[in-house]
Amino acid sequence: MSDTHHTWLWEKLGERCVKNLNKHGFDAHFTDSAEAARSLILDMVSTYASFGFGGSDTTRTLGLPKALKRDGKTVYDHWEPEPGMTDLEIRLKQGRCDCFLCSANAVAATGEIVNVDGVGNRNNAMTFGCPRVVIVAGMNKVTSDLDSALKRVREVAAPMRARSLNMETPCAETGICTDCNSPQRICRITTILHRKPMMTDMSVVLINQALGF
Repeated sequence: MSDTHHTWLWEKLGERCVKNLNKHGFDAHFTDSAEAARSLILDMVSTYASFGFGGSDTTRTLGLPKALKRDGKTVYDHWEPEPGMTDLEIRLKQGRCDCFLCSANAVAATGEIVNVDGVGNRNNAMTFGCPRVVIVAGMNKVTSDLDSALKRVREVAAPMRARSLNMETPCAETGICTDCNSPQRICRITTILHRKPMMTDMSVVLINQALGF
């Protein structure tokens, strides 16, 4: 498949996904590039003062933490901890910011968002605590339906993430989920956003590129 046809196919899938996400109460957008998504998101959140970030390669590829820091915003990011703050303190702060930014493990074109955490700070901050949440995801994370979204997390996102973190889990070695009981297992808490949480202003920005795991 040529790049042009691949882009076209993702665009059509993205349009269907955005339509169903909006139907489910989310404020959903489709963008052609990481640059366009970055501009859109920074405009969306410009009035907020404090920001939390989940453990996301996508938000960092877009340069969002650095851009917000340059604008004088308070940023809580456990990947780049502030001096004097513990990892736990930062994760707790993330869940009480003005705005929380993160990615998703999978987004179903039928309008659901799937996330699997090890600690739970992302799932907690996404669902309640921060009045404003922005989820950004590449089209490589969009699947046809909820079942395939859950399958993507298990077969694609989790093994790759465990490998990237050098976790001592079977999937990080073999690439295959065995539903392990490893002490370093990262799949411990699963949330499915079937609809927008009642008290949270939530946007979803899809990007017509492959980003993150």
